[in-house]
Amino acid sequence: MLTTFLSSLPALTKPSVVRKAVGVVAVSALLSGCVGMGLDDLASVPQLSRKVTTEMSKKGMKPESPVLVRIFKQESELEVWKVDKSGTYALFKTYPMCRWSGKLGPKKKSGDRQAPEGFYHVNAGMLNPKSQYYVSFNLGYPNRLESALGYTGEALMVHGACSSSGCYAMTDQQVGEIYAIVQKALAGGQRSFQVQAYPFRMTAENMAKYRDDPNMPFWRTLKEGYDSFAFTRRQPKVSVCGGRYVFNTEFSGGEPRDPLAACPPAMSTPDAALMAKLEAERQKIEVASSNISPVSTLAYVDGGMHPSFRAILLKQGPKTMAAKISATKYPISRPEAALADPYTGAQ
Repeated sequence: MLTTFLSSLPALTKPSVVRKAVGVVAVSALLSGCVGMGLDDLASVPQLSRKVTTEMSKKGMKPESPVLVRIFKQESELEVWKVDKSGTYALFKTYPMCRWSGKLGPKKKSGDRQAPEGFYHVNAGMLNPKSQYYVSFNLGYPNRLESALGYTGEALMVHGACSSSGCYAMTDQQVGEIYAIVQKALAGGQRSFQVQAYPFRMTAENMAKYRDDPNMPFWRTLKEGYDSFAFTRRQPKVSVCGGRYVFNTEFSGGEPRDPLAACPPAMSTPDAALMAKLEAERQKIEVASSNISPVSTLAYVDGGMHPSFRAILLKQGPKTMAAKISATKYPISRPEAALADPYTGAQ
């Protein structure tokens, strides 16, 4: 199967692109379930399929149990987590992302094509069943911190079609499934679900590789929330003060009112076991930084695309791919830039 795929590539395909496509057969299983359902199967308002509810049941999850979403730019992946019978979050499914735009780093102004990074909370009123990109949900950018910092922009979504100018784009089939999952959790009593959007999987190795990036102070803050979730499997409580996110803290007088003012005195006592794990993670970054060379600054290319989708784009072209993943055949955004995704393969 792999030989057949490689032999079908254009004769002028660059070797580097071929190398990036070699792993596609293994990854394609991740994609086939979404594309295989067929665009004709899409409902006007997506409902949970029997297949999805069966998958949840096997993992000890209920359709109405709380949900949490994590997004990783560099890896072009979106994760859906659900509370299982243990009472903590467990990974339900990882979806390959079809397209995101911009580069690694937070969104700061309208028109910069940046997909946002940070912590967002999505309620039922932010779901759009009549999006021009099939269905979507609004991340709520700018959040309180971003607004206080003067960042601008609006309508930053997770949506269907494979086109992005600051959003996170999935296929119509994928976003329909994700929409149905989060809608069911909200209807089941969850007031809002948390979306954690990251530049990359925030391992010690990645933090060491990007240590010279000007966004690193911001990313260190994001990693505090990332690690809290990783170690506890519980949704971190997110506050904003001192011009940054603060996690799992109760403050004197309640939640800070001014995101840019100094944080009020903390009333809660940090969990000793969690703090020890966080400190150990910081030590890992120090060790990794002494052993790993920092990455060179990448020329701006415009976002990324998961390798499984890029292989389809490379083999079949943007028009055929758009027809497969979008009921409206919405054009793939900047396909040349997607094929030149510089982040693919980075760990």
